[in-house]
Amino acid sequence: MRVLEDDMFPSTPGKLPVLRRHLVQVLRRLLGRAALGAPDPRVRCSLALRKRGDGVVGIDNFNSYYDPSLKKARRSLLASHGVFVIEGDINDGRLLAKLFDVVPFTHVLHLAAQAGVRYAMENPASYVHSNIAGLVTLLEACKDADPQPAIVWASSSSVYGLNDKVPFTESDRTDQPASLYAATKKAGEEITHTYNHIYGLSITGLRFFTVYGPWGRPDMAYFSFTRNILQGKPITVYSGKNRVDLARDFTYIDDIVKGCLGSLDTAGKSTGTGGKKRGPAPYRIFNLGNTSPVTVPNLVSILEKHLRVKAKKNVVEMPGNGDVPFTHANISLARQQLGYKPTTNLDVGLKKFVKWYLSYYGYTRGSKNL
Repeated sequence: MRVLEDDMFPSTPGKLPVLRRHLVQVLRRLLGRAALGAPDPRVRCSLALRKRGDGVVGIDNFNSYYDPSLKKARRSLLASHGVFVIEGDINDGRLLAKLFDVVPFTHVLHLAAQAGVRYAMENPASYVHSNIAGLVTLLEACKDADPQPAIVWASSSSVYGLNDKVPFTESDRTDQPASLYAATKKAGEEITHTYNHIYGLSITGLRFFTVYGPWGRPDMAYFSFTRNILQGKPITVYSGKNRVDLARDFTYIDDIVKGCLGSLDTAGKSTGTGGKKRGPAPYRIFNLGNTSPVTVPNLVSILEKHLRVKAKKNVVEMPGNGDVPFTHANISLARQQLGYKPTTNLDVGLKKFVKWYLSYYGYTRGSKNL
């Protein structure tokens, strides 16, 4: 692990616009083989915050869970908009301590995690390191900071697990996880509640529902489907028991960003000083979804339309790897308290994604080298 060196910061950091006002630390997926987030809320939130005049500092270790060139392209995009990204690891407590010492953050937007349900069966340790140990290291830095920042962090709709009551509501039971990934996110909710109770940290947890869009994660279905369809390769479409189509509450990245910013703007202040609680602080959990589940076959049909290529499909029964057959968000609470209102349906969102994909990868018809 790296210790934060002085030359990792710009000179006179306190005087630069990027380190002033409503500062948000965008903590990205950092540990081991952990992946950068779904269509990247980190990137989109950072750009949205900078656009409105907020200061933003990011941290990333640029690991090789998937092609680091995509991650570095994101960093270049952020740098061009005045977002300073530190190369480092959220499990490095000394790094975080120095970072918090240099910058008096008012808010932390913690979107770091090892994502994905199926990969947990291959590398369970990476989920514990990122989603539990990394979270605790960050919370320790936040509770020791003076002033303590308000924290907004990414939980997941996966915490609803084997719950079959739809749509999913924040008050539903979440004690039956279907995957290790879901279990670590549920553990995160319990851990953050503890830090809120003991140390007075203001904490908002966001349960994301299948986020998609430009700059996304290549291992997600919509992304890998696009790649394989363009290359003429078959795609695997899972079905549930009795060949029931799987369905997801696909949520476009720009809608997620609105929810993240709404959470930051409405977060109450932390009440502790130097790790000592002085009074109760807000603890909130919200669903951020689209409220309109779409089946995976319909997702494929929309991609075929925008790519103008027919997919070669292998339909197989979903293996017992922790995936759930459907997700559906009740967003009444987020609408009421955050003003959250998703506006992008899957057809429009995938059209925007396809346009970005073709541009970013420089696709030409017939190419087999994407």
